[in-house]
Amino acid sequence: MYPEMIINPFFLLLLLLLPLISFLVSKKLISRRDLQIPPGPYQWPVVGNIFQLGKLPHHTIARLARAHGPLISLKLGSKLLVVGSSPAAAREILKTHDRALSGRFVRPEFKTRADEYDDQWSRMRSVGRSELFSGKAIESQATLWSEKIDEMVEDLRATEGSVVEIEEKAYVVTLNILGNLIFSGDLVGFDGKGLHGEGLHGEMRGLIRGFADLDLTPNLTDLFPVLGDWDLFGMNNKFREVFKRMLATWDGIVSDRRKQGRRSSGGSSRRDLLDTLIGRGLTNDLINPFVLELFSAGLVSATSTITWALAELVKNREIMQNLLDELEKELGQDNVKQSDLPRLPYLDACIKETMRLHPPAPLLLPHRALESCNVMGYNIPEDTIVTVNVWALGRDPSIWDDPLSFNPERFLVSGLDYKGNDYKYLPFGSGRRMCPGQPMAAKVVPLILGTLIHLFDWSLPGDMDPADLDMEEKNSITLVKEKHLCLVPKIRKQLEV
Repeated sequence: MYPEMIINPFFLLLLLLLPLISFLVSKKLISRRDLQIPPGPYQWPVVGNIFQLGKLPHHTIARLARAHGPLISLKLGSKLLVVGSSPAAAREILKTHDRALSGRFVRPEFKTRADEYDDQWSRMRSVGRSELFSGKAIESQATLWSEKIDEMVEDLRATEGSVVEIEEKAYVVTLNILGNLIFSGDLVGFDGKGLHGEGLHGEMRGLIRGFADLDLTPNLTDLFPVLGDWDLFGMNNKFREVFKRMLATWDGIVSDRRKQGRRSSGGSSRRDLLDTLIGRGLTNDLINPFVLELFSAGLVSATSTITWALAELVKNREIMQNLLDELEKELGQDNVKQSDLPRLPYLDACIKETMRLHPPAPLLLPHRALESCNVMGYNIPEDTIVTVNVWALGRDPSIWDDPLSFNPERFLVSGLDYKGNDYKYLPFGSGRRMCPGQPMAAKVVPLILGTLIHLFDWSLPGDMDPADLDMEEKNSITLVKEKHLCLVPKIRKQLEV
């Protein structure tokens, strides 16, 4: 679950503490045979398999699954991690034992009282589903989405012929869509300015990435709970500082809204998500981490999917032309609208194929076993970390023909969707912990990508050969390109007014 392990003072001190830690946890270390837990690689004393995961743990775990089977176990310090890497294992984890394995992990900085947190969080997720992600809510958002995408188009038109970073453009439009749904206002501009004119564009983007990296960085007390509340190396303090700086972006909005009641500016009577959360009596201690989760998960996953899709299309010009032909035939001079999406199956197939090869969360979000249960004949003890390697599912040659090739046509005939009912294709997960933003992402991402392809021709800078485009991955809160995708836009069609 941790993306990168390097020798630093953290691990040097860990080595010095090995005798003490070994004594403290020795009574909890029971052999794999005695527990009848899933098989896996040799576990080193105390540290377990931490140093084996590497920078891309979904790659490592896929290799281990080929050696040990579709359900494997690893030790991260004193924590047991169980990962499923086949459709059968995914079904057991996400459906058969969904209730028993549906616990969530919450950083201590976000907790109020433990006995009330899960109930309050469930209430907020329910509000999010009804206010943001329901069919009625999504239909009502069509005009807003179009306005924000039009702003992106105007910015790209002004930079025609110049090199642009695709992730940056997708980031701004997606962040402002979410910002308007949650707070009724843009948080950043394409000019690099923030909500109040400050240069928050690059800062907030960096803070979200920093939050993601910290959330996936090993913390000694996460791996060895016996150390209690010791914040060795200041990991918790670093996390609080990043969260505080991100909170400053919208904290003033929340405070003003509490003082003034429902939003009074702009003449709009539409309630946003913040109105609803405040109206239900939720405190800032609950609202702030919920908003942060919406931004960190929804924003990064949408921007990375758009970036990966455009990269694959630039590398595969024949597929790009097929998509252009569909857009030309169905839309002509019109812009892509939400109501057009059912008539664009090839666009949908391109995005589904992108998410097969580059799933937003390659190991999904980790679940916690609320109670012991039996999965595929193995014991899963209470408090075990449990997840599914959907990256491995998407590249399994026993499931997919030529799995490493970008081939959207496979989705034109497969009938697969994003709803998590077929356990060989789970980009948004499945079951009660499935990503609640799936209905919105399935609309917003094709709208943005379809607009970029329909209105602009894209080329690589200089004389770069598309075959040489770097497609290496970096594991953050979602799977992103290690190197930014930089392309040159050329206007194909004028924006209809």
